[in-house]
Amino acid sequence: MRRLGIDTYQELVIYMRSDCHVCKSEGFEAQSRIQVRYRDRQIIATLNVVTSSMLGHGEAGLSESAWRALGGQEGDEIHVLHPAPIQSFSQVRAKIYGNPITAEGASEIMRDIVQGNYSDIQTASFIAACAGDRLSLEETIALTRAMLETGARLHWDAQPIVDKHCVGGLPGNRTTPLVVAIVAACGLTIPKTSSRAITSPAGTADTMETLAPVNLDIAQIRRVVAREGGCIAWGGGVSLSPADDILIRVERPLDLDSDGQLVASVLSKKISAGSTHVLIDIPVGSTAKVRSPQAAEKLGGMLATVGQAFGLTIVTMVTDGSQPIGRGIGPALEAHDVLAVLQNRADAPQDLRLRALQLAAGILEMGRKAQPGAGLALAQATLDSGAAWRKFQAICEAQGGMRTPPQAAFHHDLLAPRSGRVVAVDNRRLARIAKLAGAPQAPAAGLLFQAPLGAVFEAGQPLMTIHAESPGELAYAREYAEMQDDLIVLEEAS
Repeated sequence: MRRLGIDTYQELVIYMRSDCHVCKSEGFEAQSRIQVRYRDRQIIATLNVVTSSMLGHGEAGLSESAWRALGGQEGDEIHVLHPAPIQSFSQVRAKIYGNPITAEGASEIMRDIVQGNYSDIQTASFIAACAGDRLSLEETIALTRAMLETGARLHWDAQPIVDKHCVGGLPGNRTTPLVVAIVAACGLTIPKTSSRAITSPAGTADTMETLAPVNLDIAQIRRVVAREGGCIAWGGGVSLSPADDILIRVERPLDLDSDGQLVASVLSKKISAGSTHVLIDIPVGSTAKVRSPQAAEKLGGMLATVGQAFGLTIVTMVTDGSQPIGRGIGPALEAHDVLAVLQNRADAPQDLRLRALQLAAGILEMGRKAQPGAGLALAQATLDSGAAWRKFQAICEAQGGMRTPPQAAFHHDLLAPRSGRVVAVDNRRLARIAKLAGAPQAPAAGLLFQAPLGAVFEAGQPLMTIHAESPGELAYAREYAEMQDDLIVLEEAS
């Protein structure tokens, strides 16, 4: 075995020469699935064929993920062979041809995916087969249960255990750190596990990581929650729903939407985290993930029904998704917004503050810390008094110490081409500009958005500022942005 230092993320890959005697005798070809055994460990990896001299005869290279999974030493001997056929894939084929996935089939598929038996192509086939409205309510419940079976589960002595989730699709909507701080300061238990960005310029974990460590194990999460009543940790570090983590990785380049998979993804992680009451934010807008009130109502109904099947109380809140929330789009820029709100600064984005207060109010009422209709006043008093800011600082210290978010070295203002009032904003293209600038991999990169709906601009005033950590990424994002005609629509102010 040879360590080639090739990063294939989580995909297990093995590299062998095309003229290798093993390839020839076994009939291995490019993209073959190969079982690799090393002492008491084994994996199934995808074969990439090498035609150069980078590998010698009798040598097999391993990607970084495969190397970590086997845990061997350079030059050790491995055994390669054809894997047994994957029986569960017959369920995927049946689904492609319109047949439902059975509960047993869902469990077998998730188990095989977590064990690494599916290639990325096979996993993508499963995702595509379930995309759109192809999952029934029964299949969604079965998929949720199957995802739960593959991971660890947290159990808490306190009751209730509250949580909050946003279905996404809205740049800058970084309410979670604010909600956790307010709710925990009021005495409810809120162990928040969050994801990294899938198709957005920042996930909650990406933003929080610029403020404090988020890669906590289960013991660390328990310690932080016992001390402060809440945490904001990266869910991928604790294997609460490992099947979902793999599905998300493959979904990212596909950009396929499925209500059933979204529901199973969200709820499997909430149930695994030990939550009993969950508030779900569903932003609705023409360029958000959920496009219409009808679609939001359908999604909310499915979330509530599936949650009920697992004894989980779900409340959904439909919110405005017509434009970004806050000013920052990108990990560090969103973190600066969060700090401004927590510190009650005069320049804090008021839309982010109000959205967080509304969500926190809903959770406080769900958790019976406030009577119906009284949650907003309690949330506002907690924020205004500085109690939420003190709680947030304490959570950051418990997670490993508070950090100062970085600032980008390179900036460019995008100017209003003419005078007028902002009447439309394209969320998707704003997010794309932030990603082209380097977010979320470059934490200081992204956009500073300054053109909310209704704002009036004179020609030449900045509508937004691109932030980048390198001149190349700045130029890349700027070039794309300057080609977009309807990124921000200005109409003549009356």
